[in-house]
Amino acid sequence: MEEGEKLKGSKPQTTTTMTLQKAIDMGEYDPEYLSTFPEWLNLSLHIQFQYIREALDNRHRHLITQWAEINNMLDFSLKPHLADALGNIQKQLKKLDRDREKLYLEYSHE
Repeated sequence: MEEGEKLKGSKPQTTTTMTLQKAIDMGEYDPEYLSTFPEWLNLSLHIQFQYIREALDNRHRHLITQWAEINNMLDFSLKPHLADALGNIQKQLKKLDRDREKLYLEYSHE
């Protein structure tokens, strides 16, 4: 069994290679996942929210970059599967906007 298969369907777990800051830098903003890092639990709600905001911005930047990379590929019109990839990225951007609103509401009631 490969490592990717072991993780399928299981809860996120803390690993020695991933840190809270790396997760934030990579655009992970889900408080449930971030709470798997021990230092997360010691942070005030204000600081947790600042990390979440940073992660949301990072995730948005990553998605826009992916969209631009796909959109600028050579012979784009000859590759219809790329349009599906753009559609998937747009769905993720919409989800990100909904999640941002939800998290802003959740963390504004400290």
